[in-house]
Amino acid sequence: MNEIKEPQPVKAVIWMFVTGVLFVGVTALVKINGTRIPAAESAFLRYALGLVFLIPMVGQMRKARLTTRQHKLFWARGIAHSCGVALWFYAMARIPIADVTAMNYLAPVYVTIGAALFLGEKLATRRILAIVAALVGALIILRPGFREVGAGHLAMLFAAVVFAASYLIAKIMADETNPMVVVVMLSVTVTVGLTPLALANWVTPTWGEVGVLFAVAALATAGHYTMSIAFACAPVTVTQPVSFLQLVWAVLLGVLVFDEGIDPWVILGGAFIISAIGFMTWREAILKRRMLTPAVPATKF
Repeated sequence: MNEIKEPQPVKAVIWMFVTGVLFVGVTALVKINGTRIPAAESAFLRYALGLVFLIPMVGQMRKARLTTRQHKLFWARGIAHSCGVALWFYAMARIPIADVTAMNYLAPVYVTIGAALFLGEKLATRRILAIVAALVGALIILRPGFREVGAGHLAMLFAAVVFAASYLIAKIMADETNPMVVVVMLSVTVTVGLTPLALANWVTPTWGEVGVLFAVAALATAGHYTMSIAFACAPVTVTQPVSFLQLVWAVLLGVLVFDEGIDPWVILGGAFIISAIGFMTWREAILKRRMLTPAVPATKF
């Protein structure tokens, strides 16, 4: 008889706190690398260098027997995620860290919309209102007509959409294959998907830039690992609120390290989006449905 594992909320909160710090570390390193290396190339190097961390998973991949349909879905996810990562790297190098972090919270909202359109998920009135609140938050951050909406902000809007598409495909594949297979296939397909984009405008990186991007890969890999531990310790309803602290770390990082200043409109808009995600996560837990609203870092690279 299988023993039911008791939730460990304190451990879950601690591990999710560590996850948030690791992912903010990723954003800091990408910001430090600047714009000399094109965004697609930076993203490619991050994934190519990160393949070394997947070597222990080779055994699991050999046991996998993927169907033609599954291969197609994995490659479709790889293409979507490739676009999202390239757009994220582009935005991070050009707009404040707080802006990128706040707008990245839109991805779970798009996941909810996509689940309704493509997976048959019902949208109750409460969820529609939550989506509207999140989109209002995005408008508060962008403030079109009151501030210049740069290419970096537009890149983040599209990045959130393709990250959501990637997550929806991941949800389908997680039900059909080993989670290790999902992770490995994402890394491989994104590396391949970014290769032509990187080669189209290749700039030879310095050893220092390569070192920074290897550190990005290491922190991102560690972040996904600690996040998986947090999810194993307690439900997403416990870990999700902790993930919202990333906006706090992002603001502090921007102010203390990159002299970006504090934009109260970004904080307000982020609060709208965070409230919407928190509400949707809570409602899914109350209704005891399968969790469709992802934890914020789950849609990232």
